[in-house]
Amino acid sequence: MTVRIDKSLSPASSALARILADGGDGRIDLDAATGLNRYHSAPRPSPVLAYASSTANDMSPGAYAHVARRMAEIGPGLTAGHYAEALEALRGRIRCAYGLPEEVAIVFAPSGTDLEYVALACVADRAGGGTHNVLLGADEVGSGCIHSAHGRYFADRTALGLATRPGDPVAGMDGVRVDMVDIPVRDAEGRVRASGEIAAAIGEAIDAARAANRHGLIHAVHGSKTGLILPSLGDIDRLRTAHGPDVSFVVDACQARITSEAVQAYLARDAIVFITGSKFMGGPPFSGFALVPRRIARAAPPLPEGLATVFRRGEWPDSWPGASSLPDTSNPGLLMRLEAAIHELDRFQALPCEEAMRIILAFHAAVRDEIVDVTPARRVAPYPPGDREEAESHPIEMRTLSTLDLSGLTGGRATFEDARVWHKALLGHGVRLGQPVRCVRLAGPGDRWGATLRIGLAMWQVADRAGLSDEALARSFRQDTARVREALLAVAG
Repeated sequence: MTVRIDKSLSPASSALARILADGGDGRIDLDAATGLNRYHSAPRPSPVLAYASSTANDMSPGAYAHVARRMAEIGPGLTAGHYAEALEALRGRIRCAYGLPEEVAIVFAPSGTDLEYVALACVADRAGGGTHNVLLGADEVGSGCIHSAHGRYFADRTALGLATRPGDPVAGMDGVRVDMVDIPVRDAEGRVRASGEIAAAIGEAIDAARAANRHGLIHAVHGSKTGLILPSLGDIDRLRTAHGPDVSFVVDACQARITSEAVQAYLARDAIVFITGSKFMGGPPFSGFALVPRRIARAAPPLPEGLATVFRRGEWPDSWPGASSLPDTSNPGLLMRLEAAIHELDRFQALPCEEAMRIILAFHAAVRDEIVDVTPARRVAPYPPGDREEAESHPIEMRTLSTLDLSGLTGGRATFEDARVWHKALLGHGVRLGQPVRCVRLAGPGDRWGATLRIGLAMWQVADRAGLSDEALARSFRQDTARVREALLAVAG
């Protein structure tokens, strides 16, 4: 298999690309030979046909030009003061995009995985025994989160360039103060569990936390790797009523497939919301931010000392307790990645809802017509089997992503490992999709998972098509999805 190499993506070819690939952990590094990171993307526009917004994006030409202008305005040598000012301006744009009041605190992070530390810091003093962190479907929100949700380092270096070892504790939030449990969102056969079943398991976890004198920090998921939303708002309300001050909520919306109304609904329930800029939002990997409700932010204790190895001062609100102990330095790479992401968010949020819906539905139809209906591939439903009510009410933003079960391309035998090979091989055909997810169980003995890949829109791919006629819109998506189909059939054959 030959990987298509775009020499223009070499780290040496562009000062801007080098900046955009700096100031993160090792996942952001570009390979010297291909100019791509481990997700086969790069922080600049690419000739590859990419519908990989579930994993990591190449930048749109518009976002790249925007970042180039911002770099020219800032000039060489970004001071800590200017870094903090620029991040404060981005806070204002995020609040405007989602219709949020000034009182919502915003914390920036070099990745969605680092955002776990923000939630842990917010509730660190709620109970004498520490925090009982409850994750939902760790396989569907990112493997590194298992470490960070436990108050541990997840990579071999932080965004400050400090060497760390995955699994080692972050001072002040180590395993003595934080324990963790993962509640599966799928059963042993890969079927999605119902919200009520998930909520019952969460209730049991909260009871266990209370018995151990720990505070329950519960993760809801709004858009997992396969588009799941669990538990429902109604079940969150029932859990809050039943357990009161013994529990706090954080919503993993890191895929960024979430409407302003949904963001506001979670914040109104005092839930912290995680969002990243590198998936549906369409910015380059890696960046993220946490939206923290006023009541949670005002009650937060001083930051644990170990966060000085992860965050810089300007990334936290100036008034946050303990923020002054963080290094007062700048991270130009993170700032520019955030600039690119918020540029795309601004464009997308400016679209009339009806226009965004028209474009998203056209994409959804093209995936059906050009892939699902004419090949053995099938969509993996982002809701429990047979739940017609959930199917009909599933948010429109989730239709920007389809998880494709591809095991049928080889007579039902294709495995998760095959999909990983295909994911890379697609580059040789000029196509990039989202990485496979373990969500389809293969028949027969053993613990075997079927082949899946994900095809998803990014915000800029919606905004760029605004104003097209229905015919031109359908033709655009049909041409692209037909190319994806032919590439899939070629690599699977």
